Amino acid sequence: MAHILILSTAADVLGDTGNPTGVWYEELASPYYAFLDAGHEVTLVTLGGKPVPIDPNSDLTGEEAPASVTRFRADAEATALLSNPGRLEDEDVTTYDALYIPGGHGAMFDLAESALAAKVIGKAWDSGKVVASVCHGPAAFAKVVDANGDPIVKGRKVTAFTDSEEEAVGLLEAVPFLLETKLRELGADFESVGDWQPHAVADGRLVTGQNPASSEAAAKKVLELL
Repeated sequence: MAHILILSTAADVLGDTGNPTGVWYEELASPYYAFLDAGHEVTLVTLGGKPVPIDPNSDLTGEEAPASVTRFRADAEATALLSNPGRLEDEDVTTYDALYIPGGHGAMFDLAESALAAKVIGKAWDSGKVVASVCHGPAAFAKVVDANGDPIVKGRKVTAFTDSEEEAVGLLEAVPFLLETKLRELGADFESVGDWQPHAVADGRLVTGQNPASSEAAAKKVLELL
């Protein structure tokens, strides 16, 4: 059994727009159950232990909802974690086997800016852990460097929410930076497929997924590495 730390955004406002944001439900729920169903232990944390906000655009119901979201919503133990996650500050990432960061635009505001998050992700990487993220989650890598001081994405194949997908959702002005552009600037070997198509990449222990539809595929790659 492996122990997996899920680090979620706790940011609930989309920058200066005042519009609500948070974690993208499918990107949290699909890997959460993929890990649990494979027999692993999962711990959910945020910066400061703040509640996990769900991006309302991802809070789908009925036939539109991904199966994992419907399952999560009906799971009292899972939903309790949203209001009372652990504190990243209290965790020793070296005691885990993998670190997974779901997306949602919230990650671009708190995780991308946090020196603590950057330090923890770098420590996970340097201690040989699997580091994985989907969609906007890799925004958390913006300030992450390895023991040599190099960005952990430098020279590695990665994917994330693309600039064209950001343009399609009409949020180019709302976000602090364009994630694809940022990762390329950090030296990543960025690769992507068509908008909204599932695409996940593993380069060694670094696993990334392009968009919400890539959540399952990214989780599967994490499980293969474990």
